[in-house]
Amino acid sequence: MLKTTIIGASGYTGAELAIMVKKHPALTLSGLYVSANSLDAGKSIAELHGQLAGIVDDAVLPLTDVEAVAKQSDVVFLATAHEVSHDLAPVFLEHGCKVFDLSGAFRVNNSEFYPTFYGFEHQHGGWLENAAYGLAEWNVQQIKDAQLIAVPGCYPTASQLAIKPLVEAGLVDTQQWPVINAVSGVTGAGRKATMTNSFCEVSLHPYGVFTHRHQPEISSHLGCDVIFTPHLGNFKRGILATITMKLKAGVSEQDVAKAINDAYKEKPLVRIKNAMPQLQNVQKTPFCDIGWKVQGEHVIVASAIDNLLKGASSQAMQCVNIHFGYPELTALL
Repeated sequence: MLKTTIIGASGYTGAELAIMVKKHPALTLSGLYVSANSLDAGKSIAELHGQLAGIVDDAVLPLTDVEAVAKQSDVVFLATAHEVSHDLAPVFLEHGCKVFDLSGAFRVNNSEFYPTFYGFEHQHGGWLENAAYGLAEWNVQQIKDAQLIAVPGCYPTASQLAIKPLVEAGLVDTQQWPVINAVSGVTGAGRKATMTNSFCEVSLHPYGVFTHRHQPEISSHLGCDVIFTPHLGNFKRGILATITMKLKAGVSEQDVAKAINDAYKEKPLVRIKNAMPQLQNVQKTPFCDIGWKVQGEHVIVASAIDNLLKGASSQAMQCVNIHFGYPELTALL
């Protein structure tokens, strides 16, 4: 059994991970931790997330001695802020832990990216260079080989799963940038209450226009520029991304269908739909649903995921399964 530790366990993603670790036949939960000054320290995780009662009742402990925790861990999930992951990951890695980081701290192999989009100077270029990008359907070998897996963000996951089959097949005219419009539920902003993500205050609106940090993440891993506009919706969980792309001359609807179906024919967590996907069909599931329509020289592809699962925790667990050679759906369904 692999001793598994979750740092940042009191958040929505940490709670989802705790359930999955408990369900996984090859993992055992060795510790749930939050920052030493967190108000959640010392409480049962079931007290913080009532749906865990009777499933995971462990206490959430303050993280005061990182090296001691590293010595008792084989697998570490970092469900922490970007700067926190940046500082913690190297400590766990140096002690031989396999680290699955759900923050943005190691997602883009370009140190100049971090001061601009995350507000800090990256100090661990070696780990940045050797981290695998955990887009599970596309980077299997890298995930198997790496000690550090940087799990993609929820918007990049939904967007790339929709776009990548067509870009990789050479069907998109990238002179006209793909245009991504995506809407997320309020859980994407985390558990900490603010006026911005108060359910009573949220009205459907775009934000981060031309400035959102996920745009360069998406562009970097697609290998082409995109226009990305995120929106905040007044619902709890899920992301719906609708992407418009210009096709190269002569590309047919059959070409598009073949590229998408070939990309995901052996990928059990991507479901190809005959109609445009709906959020209600993916909420509280680890699936990505994809649908599309071609008209003339344009294609519109839509994808739907649960932001807390396929956009975070279940993709992290999917990466664990790939890395260690377990069946890919273990603990996910």
